[in-house]
Amino acid sequence: MTTDTCSRESTPGAYLEMKGGAKIYYEDRGAGRVLLLVHGWSCSSRFWRRNAPELAEEFRVVTMDLRGHGRSSKILAGHTVAQYARDVGEVIEQLGIRDVTLIGWSLAGPVVLSYYQQFASDSRISALGLVDMTPFPFSPADWNSHSLKNYNAAGMNALFRVYAANPLKFLFAYTHNMYKDSKVPEEDLVWIPAEMSGTPPWIATAIYSDYLMSDYTGVLPAIEVPAVVFAADSNVFRKGIDMGRSIAARIPNATFVPFEDAGHLLFYEQPAKFNKTIIDLFKGA
Repeated sequence: MTTDTCSRESTPGAYLEMKGGAKIYYEDRGAGRVLLLVHGWSCSSRFWRRNAPELAEEFRVVTMDLRGHGRSSKILAGHTVAQYARDVGEVIEQLGIRDVTLIGWSLAGPVVLSYYQQFASDSRISALGLVDMTPFPFSPADWNSHSLKNYNAAGMNALFRVYAANPLKFLFAYTHNMYKDSKVPEEDLVWIPAEMSGTPPWIATAIYSDYLMSDYTGVLPAIEVPAVVFAADSNVFRKGIDMGRSIAARIPNATFVPFEDAGHLLFYEQPAKFNKTIIDLFKGA
């Protein structure tokens, strides 16, 4: 059994205060071209722990906990994709970093697209990464693989009722859904739901509803920097690879990287492949 548990820390973090009062936890490793890694719904920067240390041997790697998530403050305001993107912008600004490759997983894929939409003229962003995501979860389009596609508000409300009734039970089930064929290693079934439960249900519900209803498909063809799209099939996105291929095709300068043997947590399940792809694409670029 691996000793890779959620209590293991390699780099002490710090806090940045946003203009609206949220305090954002971040960690900063390495030197050189910057990778800013942003996690998914109800998760935290700890989900990158099989990636950040190795990538920090080649890059300066910044990870952050979105407002209301992980070790960031549980402020009640600002739980929208657009505000999360502005928080990303404040982190970049306060750290004074440039030449940033901005990578977002799942919910943070739209966060990355929102950032690009709001700050497209920002020369500090040199590349984008979209990791197993949909730019519009409610979309009725054939390419969309989200289970609540086609504006399924009734399904959304039913999902929130199940979550509110027993959040930890819901997160155990969600953890199974993230893995390829729902095969979760024992140690991951311990730390992942516990880590996700650090996001209060009222915050998780608020941001997830905004995420479902936010449409960033129009941003894809406007992206002028190099991009990489990662995708896998799981119970989160049943046809995630097909969806990822379609997303990549809409971006003018995109590389598509499928993970046939991993699920929604593809970067965690297969860190060597994920890390090598990032290094090969962006080291020295």
